[in-house]
Amino acid sequence: MGTYEEQDVARRRFDVADAVPLLLDAQGAVISWTRDAQRLLHYAASEVVGTRVAGLLTAEDAARVPELAERCRRDGGWSGLLTVRRKGGGQVRVMARVTPAAEPGGSPRWLVLLSDMADARGWDMSREVLEQMVTGSPVGIAIVDTTLRCVWSNTALEQFGGGSPAERLGRRVGEIQPGLDPAGMESQMRHVLETGEPVFGYEQVGHVRSAPHRETAHMLSFTRLEDEQGRPMGVYYTVVDITDRHRARQRLALLDRAGERIGRSLDIVQTAQELADVAVPDCADFVSVDLLESVLHGAELASGPLSSSELVPLRRSGQQSVNPGVPEAVVQVGGVARYLAGSPPIRCLTTGTSWREERLDPLATTWATDMTDGRAATFLELGLHSVMIVPIRARGVTLGVTTFFRRRRQEPFDDDDLSLAEDLVSRAAVCVDNARRYTRERDAALVLQRSLLPRRLPEQNAVDVAACYRPADELTGLGGDWYDLIPLSGARVALVVGEVPGHGIDAAAAMGRLRTAVRTLAALDLPPEEVLAHLDDLAARTSLEEGAAEDDDVQVSGSACVYVVYDPVDGQCTMAAAGHPAPAVVLPDGTVSFVDLPQGTPLGTGGPPFEAVELALAEGSTLALHTDGLLAREDRDWAVDADRERLRRALELVEPSLDLRCRAVVDALVPARPHDDVALLMARTRLLGAEQVADWDLPADPAVVADARKEAARQLAAWDLDELAFTTELVVSELVTNAIRYASGPIRLRLIKERALICEVSDGGATAPHLRHPRATDEGGRGLLLVSQFSRRWGTRFVPEGKVIWAEQSLEESPA
Repeated sequence: MGTYEEQDVARRRFDVADAVPLLLDAQGAVISWTRDAQRLLHYAASEVVGTRVAGLLTAEDAARVPELAERCRRDGGWSGLLTVRRKGGGQVRVMARVTPAAEPGGSPRWLVLLSDMADARGWDMSREVLEQMVTGSPVGIAIVDTTLRCVWSNTALEQFGGGSPAERLGRRVGEIQPGLDPAGMESQMRHVLETGEPVFGYEQVGHVRSAPHRETAHMLSFTRLEDEQGRPMGVYYTVVDITDRHRARQRLALLDRAGERIGRSLDIVQTAQELADVAVPDCADFVSVDLLESVLHGAELASGPLSSSELVPLRRSGQQSVNPGVPEAVVQVGGVARYLAGSPPIRCLTTGTSWREERLDPLATTWATDMTDGRAATFLELGLHSVMIVPIRARGVTLGVTTFFRRRRQEPFDDDDLSLAEDLVSRAAVCVDNARRYTRERDAALVLQRSLLPRRLPEQNAVDVAACYRPADELTGLGGDWYDLIPLSGARVALVVGEVPGHGIDAAAAMGRLRTAVRTLAALDLPPEEVLAHLDDLAARTSLEEGAAEDDDVQVSGSACVYVVYDPVDGQCTMAAAGHPAPAVVLPDGTVSFVDLPQGTPLGTGGPPFEAVELALAEGSTLALHTDGLLAREDRDWAVDADRERLRRALELVEPSLDLRCRAVVDALVPARPHDDVALLMARTRLLGAEQVADWDLPADPAVVADARKEAARQLAAWDLDELAFTTELVVSELVTNAIRYASGPIRLRLIKERALICEVSDGGATAPHLRHPRATDEGGRGLLLVSQFSRRWGTRFVPEGKVIWAEQSLEESPA
């Protein structure tokens, strides 16, 4: 059939009332020509009448005239498209309808009706071609009337089930496809019928009769059909299966949610639970995540396949279900998942490959024993019918296994589902491995922290003390700030707060070096300014020796420190600072003041000598030593007076204990995640009572040694320490004798009863004694050796007036 085959002249574009009539004789000559024909083709009647109609057609259509004439005689007429030549060389496309017009007994004549098709685009296709397009289209097409009942459909709709076109006639969508959303579809149809506005791209997800257990997605378009007067006749709609595209969108959306929700923390168990939460319900109805015990501990794992010994134990780290309470779980989170040897989870772990089973044997038992009663449940009892198992692997290391089950959805897992599960687990595996590595690093950092920061401040009677430390590095919990309390001789204590620039493990390591140096210098009983001077030299030498390498994250140079020495005998406090804020003092009545202390230059940067400040503190006063992070703000633009006012208000807070007060100050001034490390050390002063201290001025006369021993013995008797009389008399005798023999100036003996019995002898000499180890034949040199043997510790400290030799004896241990 050619291009200009028979057309349906009853179509809307062919209106008989507007057609141009021609009359032809039996030989095809024009015998009647109207004014309408002249307007259409521009020929006068004299130019056309008597000529054959073929002369009005293009050469191609003129060649078809014999064939068309034969069809008219055989079929009693013909209709179709022709191209007619206008006068002057133009052409016009017309719809022609040829019918017999002979009168009874007369010669044959033919009536030709011509309709201009210039405004009727698309009617140059034949009815047969259009029918082939509609019936043979892979797109489902149907027409419903105004009552939404099917009046026609093509065979493509059969692929969705619901019967043949004949079986669909007279039925509504809900009767044909109840597994879809009939109400939603009919709502769209009614809207189109009422408004005439077409609806395109309407998507619907459901179950068609051809695949009742498989969720499918379709895209529908609706267009209103109208009669010649524009009245609605029904709705023409198309159906396209977009299940693949719908599932691809779902997959991308699920992976996108996984990227947002998995790995939000560095907690291994939480990360595993996030994987299970994301996978349900879009991927599976029940998901369990089992990790190796060594993974939860942050252990280093070997790459490659796992051996059977490495599989024990597996611990349930996360699970989720579409049913509340996760009734399918035979192992609870935190419990050990004991899988049978050779079971699919074990094979997936050892081979590193995934496994899928479309239909589980309902009577088979689960691979993990029931932790409740020791009985393995069957898959039928748990309602599970399809499964996927995916090993959790990242960076060549196997971390565990994830199991996906179908329960509520009857459609079994397919290859696309397995590919999605593998992508999901692959993304989560990296997060789990990151959490494992972080756990290992965190544990190492905590060990380092315990070795660097005091876990418990030493017991002493000089001050009540509390400390609070809050690092800026929340991952490691470490920073460059530190604090310390160091017991000194004579019942005194040193309070230290300092900071190293930077955060994290590198800063903590640098801080550890400085803290060790401070404790070493404190053991020498140096005054605060000299301690800082030695630290300054140490920092400068360290930077010079290390060459201040550009790739070093943290340098000791530029560190800050404040060093305070408090004496509970007389309440004197001496302090010095190196690039550090001055301490605050809270008096017993609650008044807050700030020590006028020169900050000095940071350690290792060079500068003038450090200056010390001495002040007397009333008993019950509280010293607050802090790093600058306590008052730091994000904008880094603040005034010292404003910050001191903030600190003053915080220190005025009243709490039941010093520990609570210390934490309250930090909470009031520092956010949970500070921008800088924070250390606060608070010390409430005590004074030793007069009954705890006894002292005597002694002349530089050897005869006074015996008197000194007697006075010491009488004081020990008053303190009920008679058991220490012998050793104390020996220590007093040796120290006083050495002072008379080798030193000059006034000599003073002092006994202090605190946690230990302290014996001090001061003189005006500047030379420190040293311990000798005499031979058996030597007559002297055994004095300090005896002192060291009968004392817990002893030493020398220098004071402006000379030096003090001291020795301590424990009051908690039996005397030697």
